[in-house]
Order: sequence, then structure tokens, then C-alpha cells
Amino acid sequence: MIRPKLSLRRPLAVLAAALIGMTGAAAVATPAAAHHTTITATAICDQLSGERVITWKVVNSERDKAATIKKVTAAPSTPVQVIVPGADAVDLQGVAITRGGFVEAVQRVPGDTSVATLTVEARWDNKREQTNSGTIKLDRDAPCAPAPKCIDASQAKYSHTFDGPNGKATVKLAGDLPLCGEEKQFFTLVSYFAPRPQFATPQYVYGAPDSNFLGGTQTEIELNVGVPDCHTQVDLIWGGVDEVIDPLVEDGPRYGAKKLGDKGAPGNRSSGPPGWYNGGSKNCTTPASTFASACDGTVTVSLSNDGSISKYPVEFEVRGENGWSKSVTVDPGKADNETVVPAENAGKIEVLVDGKVIENGTYSWERPEDCPLPTVTTDADCETFALTASNPEGGVPVKVEFTYGDKTETRTVEPGSSEKVTFPAGDEETALVVLPELGLELEVVYAPEDCGGGGGGEEPPGLPVTGAAAGGIAAGAIALLAVGAVLFVMARRRRVHFTA
Repeated sequence: MIRPKLSLRRPLAVLAAALIGMTGAAAVATPAAAHHTTITATAICDQLSGERVITWKVVNSERDKAATIKKVTAAPSTPVQVIVPGADAVDLQGVAITRGGFVEAVQRVPGDTSVATLTVEARWDNKREQTNSGTIKLDRDAPCAPAPKCIDASQAKYSHTFDGPNGKATVKLAGDLPLCGEEKQFFTLVSYFAPRPQFATPQYVYGAPDSNFLGGTQTEIELNVGVPDCHTQVDLIWGGVDEVIDPLVEDGPRYGAKKLGDKGAPGNRSSGPPGWYNGGSKNCTTPASTFASACDGTVTVSLSNDGSISKYPVEFEVRGENGWSKSVTVDPGKADNETVVPAENAGKIEVLVDGKVIENGTYSWERPEDCPLPTVTTDADCETFALTASNPEGGVPVKVEFTYGDKTETRTVEPGSSEKVTFPAGDEETALVVLPELGLELEVVYAPEDCGGGGGGEEPPGLPVTGAAAGGIAAGAIALLAVGAVLFVMARRRRVHFTA
């Protein structure tokens, strides 16, 4: 088989950069007689071409006579040339060796060559001739191959950065070689809603994962995702968006070694920090409560779990006074309007989640403005001054304080009932009726007619102010009854004078 000649015309600087291994020197058998050449060799691998480069050294045994190389035989049969700095290489055949000197020549052989031999026939100044050979065994276990121009995606290595809390990552192809051909390797960054700041399930993808590839001229990528303002998990994974798991559930699939920075494959093919993050400072829920007071003293608590980050059920606890409490579970996007706190427990209400009172989660019963107010009527004659407070049905018990002169009577008026207080007529011209729990006061003037100066009982008493009573007393009592409720609404913390 005839091998093609291999050129030595290659820049020395390029050659030096590509040569990576030396195989050693050849053992050479030389005759014991004088006038001979000693031939040794070393070899290296040129990874630019995939050839072995053998440097042959031919030494003249005679210190007083020069020798000329008359014939060169090489196996493999490729050129053996002397490198002349600044000039073209010349064939070893025909080169003269100075007295006691040597010459070096370079031969390029195929990368799979296992043995190379050089035979030199030399002639000295005294006409003596001698043929000698040298042999080098090349490394069979490490054949010389051209350096790769690209790297297969299955063998490529990468490096990455990862900033989970801010949803940022980069991935870079390691080394100087691109991926071969049209090969691409995808990587994806994905963030999740999570039920806890540590790993827990279920988890739901937040927003759109960011995915990109390395391949061709693209050797570095940057990935960015939004991170929810609540408990979250962020993962940098090997592969495209088809590798994303949504949702992550108990006993379901996991990313495992697909996370970059993992100890297993393929994640361990990228060097960098662990490509996963768990954190966040608050729940991925939107618990809220509203309150509605009723005239009977009860409070209806409406609980909701509806918002942009409501992904999990919320366990509410509603607490009232005197040890009253109720637990309510509200699913994502839902509401519950069926929690009613009894009147005796509605003085202070708290709504809690995970043992903490939620924002705007405290309340105390407040009398609705449309609740009917108690009314006060009078029955006055020359001997007595009677005041009656009536509390409509559907309300709450009302405390009423009646004061006339130096006497005060206090009554609690139940819903749907009345309380009457009668004072002996005296010199005082007014009585004060106070509803302290409602912040209301009513001042009533005692002025019955035809009592001979009024109040003292010196004249015979007039007719009782009852159904058919005549004159201004009856009219005044009826007017008070008619306008009393309205005046109580309008006159908070103001004294309103009426004549009875």
C-alpha cells in the first residue's frame, strides 16, 4: 500500500500549540565497528492534523571526519526532512554531517502508525560507507487523532449561576468548542406557588417558565422568571418546557437529578450552585373578612379566599368573647357567609389564620343605623311625673337611666317590652332620660296645666294623661311619642327639651 506524502509545510507556532504527547526515543542497534551513524527518535502527536511527528536524530561517530547521507529509507514511506529556520525544509538524503556532529530530521506519519523505522546509508571523507537503522515503537493504546472541532451534546459540560429569590439564572457551555452540527441543549427556569417556605406539596407553576438552548453560535443563555410574593420554589432544570411538572403533588414525579448542580446525571454535568430554591415570607392565600352587625346584637362574619395568589384552602378561626370560637375552611376563590357570632359573644371578634389575627380581622358589634330606636313617653299630672321607655322588637336590651330631681332610676328594657318609672311631682321642672350605651340623652320638661303654680300639688290634680285627656297635656304627650324616635336619632349627646 502506498501512503500519500505528508507535507511538512506548516507554521512552527501552530505545530507547537497542537503537540500534546511524546512517545519516547527508539532503541537503535549499531555496529561495534567505527564509521557508523547512531539513529534515535522521539515522537509527538499533532492534534491539528491527527499525524504523529517523529524527530529522527542521526549522529556521526567520527570526530575527525565528516559524513554525507547518501540514501534514506523510511517506513512508513513519507518524507524525512531537515527543518531549516527561515527557509524551506530539505530532504535528509544528501545532507552532510559535520565531524562528530549530528543532524535532526522530521517525518510525519499517519496517526495510527505503531512502528516507524529509518535506515541511513552514509559515506565519510575517507570513502568508507556504512548503513545503519533506527526504530521507534509508537503507543498503540493512544492513537493520534485530530483535535475535535466541536463537541457532541451528550458529552458537553456546562457551568451555571443561580439566583432563586430573584428568579434569575445563566447557563454557559464549558470549553472552547461549540456543540456539533444542529445539536441543541435546552435549559428551563420555572417558579412555583408553594404552601410552605420549605419543600411541600402541592405546588403550582407561577407565570410562564423561561426556556432557551445552547447550540450553534449560542454558547451562553440568561433565564428570568417572575417569583410570587409568597411561599415559592424556583428550579433550574435540564431540558425544555416539556420537562416542567405542573402541579408538583404528593407521590408525583420530581425533577431529581435534572436540577442543575445535582450530584447525579445529567444535573452534575453543569458546575455551579444548587439550582433550586425554597422560600418566601407569607402564605400563597388571600384571607379576608368582613363583618355585618344586626339589630339583635349578632354579627355575621364573611370569610373569603379570593385573590391573585389564592392557591390553597384557608383554615379560618373566628373567636368571640366568653370562649366562643368556630373553625371554617374556605377553598381558593371561594367565600363563606354563614358564620354568625351570638350577641353575647360579639363584644370583641377576631379572625385568625395559622394562629395570627389577619389584617382588618378584629371587630366589635355596632348598632346599625337603620335599627328602630327606643321611644320615651310621659304621663304627668299635678301629683306624679311618669316616664316610660319602650324598646322595639328585634333589637337588643337597652339600659335607660331616668333622673328627676335628686332621684335616679335605672332600668334595662328588653326588646319588645317597656319600662315605666314614676316620680312624685316636685319643684324640678325637667327630667333627664339617658341611654348610655347608645350615647343618647333626652331632657323632658315637667309642666302640667291647671295645678295652681305647678309642681307643688297645691291645686287639685288634673285628669290623667290618658286616651281621652284634653288640652295641651295630651297633645304634648302624643307629640313626644310621635317624634321621640326621630329625635333620638338626631340628638346624640345633645339635650332636647320637651314639655310634658
